[in-house]
Amino acid sequence: MNKKILSILLLIFTTLLSGCWDVTEPQRMYYVHALGIDFKDGNYETYMQIIDFANIAKSEQPNNPQAQQAEIGHAKGKTIEDSLFDLYHSIDQKAFWGHITYIILSEEVMKSNKVNQVLDFLTRYRETRYQIWVYGTKEPLDDLLIVTPINNKALTLSKLGDPLNSFKQESFVTPINLRKLVIGLNEPSHEVYLPLVSIDKGWLSSKGQSESVEIKGITLLSKDGLKGFLTEENANGIKWMTNETIRSEITGQIGEHKQFVTVTLDHLKVHISPVVKNENVQFDIEIKMEANVLGITEEITTNQIRQLVKKQVEKEIRETFKESLALNTDIYRLSEQLYRKDVKTWKKLEDNGKIDLTEDSIRNIKITVVKVNPGRESFIETIKE
Repeated sequence: MNKKILSILLLIFTTLLSGCWDVTEPQRMYYVHALGIDFKDGNYETYMQIIDFANIAKSEQPNNPQAQQAEIGHAKGKTIEDSLFDLYHSIDQKAFWGHITYIILSEEVMKSNKVNQVLDFLTRYRETRYQIWVYGTKEPLDDLLIVTPINNKALTLSKLGDPLNSFKQESFVTPINLRKLVIGLNEPSHEVYLPLVSIDKGWLSSKGQSESVEIKGITLLSKDGLKGFLTEENANGIKWMTNETIRSEITGQIGEHKQFVTVTLDHLKVHISPVVKNENVQFDIEIKMEANVLGITEEITTNQIRQLVKKQVEKEIRETFKESLALNTDIYRLSEQLYRKDVKTWKKLEDNGKIDLTEDSIRNIKITVVKVNPGRESFIETIKE
């Protein structure tokens, strides 16, 4: 009898379970992959890139190379949310934000000091994540968002959607995600740099000219807005000042005939020490790395290679620092180094989180090439100890 009563009760309670009745079916949603934010004439202009996962599926290339991988929606509003709700008027299905991968900020939205509003929108909404990559640009946002990766690779594997893949081969500008951006703007010196992206038209295919997205330099950003831009020739020093650099290169002249040699550098270890004397602060920088020699046409020594690396790396660090000072930025976050290691002195000298910096603020740069790897054996013995 008790078993019958228990069975009846279980049957009744089972009918009361809600299950997944309120879950939207995957095929009835649009998936937001990227977002572009602009600001013109007092209005936010939002560009939403909706990706077609059915076309991408599990392959690295779309199932149908002729099919569109994404479409771009555009709308305006007094707030970001207002512009998005305007976009919802023309969307056929529910938009899902849990797969958004990157966001591009226009020059105007950064100049207008609207970045805090963008960050507030992204961090408040429950579906977005802190792993979203963030970029700056001077180019039209719709042109950037419509570019298809080389060889028609999936948009999820593009340089903007998957920046760490190509960063392993050439570590120019360290990708920054939403989490690091928020931390950088909230801690001394309240400044960060974003990768500056643009369109590269230097590729050709059988169908004609192709386009790709390239990292063109850096965008210098503070909590008060845009500070400026540094192009790649002026920004090379940043890659030698972070442990996140995986692999990069220098090119310089070496040997009796002053031949040009390219050397790749990896396994970087960077240490910055503040030196305080009578409330005057300077910084000593110590960098350790390994060098890998590529093509050589005459006999050289490992000491010559080490001297080339030391000279070129120090030159790039100081040149980038000089260019950043002209924009009143603390590009190497030296203020934070003092804050972390001597907070009492930092409190005496800081102004809005930053300390005054000059070209002489970097006192010494010590570069140690721990190991020189000559690469594969050549038909000519080219490197001597």
